[in-house]
Amino acid sequence: MNTMENHKEGRKSGQVTAKHAATAHLKKRPSALLSFTPIALLVVMLVATIRAFGSDSLAGASQVTLIAVSAFCVLIGMDYLNVPWSSFEKAITKNVSSVSSALIILLLIGALGGAWMVSGVVPTLIYYGMHIIHPSVFLASTCLICALVSLMTGSSWTTIATIGIALMGIGRAQGFADGWVAGAIISGAYFGDKISPLSETTTLASGSLGVQLFRHIRYMLLTTVPSITLALIIFAVAGLTIDTTETQELASFMAALDGRFNITPWLLIVPVATGVLIARKTPPIVTIFLSTLLAVACGLIFQREALAEIDPSMFKAAMMSVYGETTLSTSNQMLTELVSTRGMAGMTDTIWLIICAMCFGGTMAASGMVGGITRLFIHMVKGRTSLVASTATTGVMLNVAIADQYLCILLTGNMFRDVYDRENYERRLLSRTTEDAVTVTSVLVPWNTCGMTQSTVLGVATTTYLPYCFFNIISPIMSVVVAAIGYKMSFFK
Repeated sequence: MNTMENHKEGRKSGQVTAKHAATAHLKKRPSALLSFTPIALLVVMLVATIRAFGSDSLAGASQVTLIAVSAFCVLIGMDYLNVPWSSFEKAITKNVSSVSSALIILLLIGALGGAWMVSGVVPTLIYYGMHIIHPSVFLASTCLICALVSLMTGSSWTTIATIGIALMGIGRAQGFADGWVAGAIISGAYFGDKISPLSETTTLASGSLGVQLFRHIRYMLLTTVPSITLALIIFAVAGLTIDTTETQELASFMAALDGRFNITPWLLIVPVATGVLIARKTPPIVTIFLSTLLAVACGLIFQREALAEIDPSMFKAAMMSVYGETTLSTSNQMLTELVSTRGMAGMTDTIWLIICAMCFGGTMAASGMVGGITRLFIHMVKGRTSLVASTATTGVMLNVAIADQYLCILLTGNMFRDVYDRENYERRLLSRTTEDAVTVTSVLVPWNTCGMTQSTVLGVATTTYLPYCFFNIISPIMSVVVAAIGYKMSFFK
């Protein structure tokens, strides 16, 4: 009897011990305060890094900072939140794989930028653009041109990497500060990216929430049109008040441009052909690659002198313009700096930074800290206005924490889907708010994939252009304002 009782007690004790052991490995839910700790640490470390290294921070210091904060997340997750390492490993792998195609596009954009510059495509666009666009209307025209191109292509990245680079050159030649020009380019490019039916973000935001695409786009016009209108007004006023380069200096710049490159309308075949490929919905990787090859061919035909300056071998010079750094001497110092290219090699620091940012986003998600941040905002919901404000704030915070706009769009929609359904608000309100907050603000975060890419392509630091991206700044605010007013029109239903 005693033996049986001892056996039962031992088995019961073993079950309790096993239960305690299993419970010990259950994940803990992080508090909102704990969830914000890695982000606060990241911001502090990045500020210190930028102050110490300046523009050289992207060469490795910022990457080390992201990895260090990622390690901090893992430390908290494993020691305090009982999250196993396998969860972190899976999340990081998933995050990095999700941007693999974007990394390839980024490399090709570097090749495109080098080929378009050395072949004379960008110099030709700048030369003709300076004849057509008057400085007083340049900023507003830049925003409008990028908006139309992005609307037709559905891609802010392609718009900025092509026409954006040319407009950047025109703006610098006319004497505008880099921040103003980059802000106008980005404002216009992300307007089109946000409402174009060809845009991946537009399709993702509507499709993931079961909202019909054009119904989603029509509803976004309520916030998007006022936002871009205000941005255009600001750029128009700025263009009339900012002092620009004197006519004599512009003439000197254009003479140097004409003297260095063979400016000919035949080079416009390259952007026209690129536009045709985009209109035919050719995949971005294929479009950028073919456009690069066409530009190289045009360079071999029209810019033989420029290529010879890079290297006596035409083949070697053409290859170097695609993958490496090139410098062409001109009679104008500003033009010499403008036409210098870095090719694919110039994108390696950015790619390294994106991979490190994806590691940080993966550790934040695996540890449950992303959920801790969103739960804080969900608890603040008291009505339509607070619901939209919470959604917008969460979207922006996810852009900061996860650093990839596609993941942020999906997460924001999934987190608030049930809340909107429970409160009897339409899904299109959620899809619109998600785009207002996530799609357009991703480019404002220095370590976000969009922020890093556009900063590299335009050659302007994210913190430099951020204050001038008026459309991107106004959009999430406008989303909350329209929700507070409750404005509706039958056309948008």
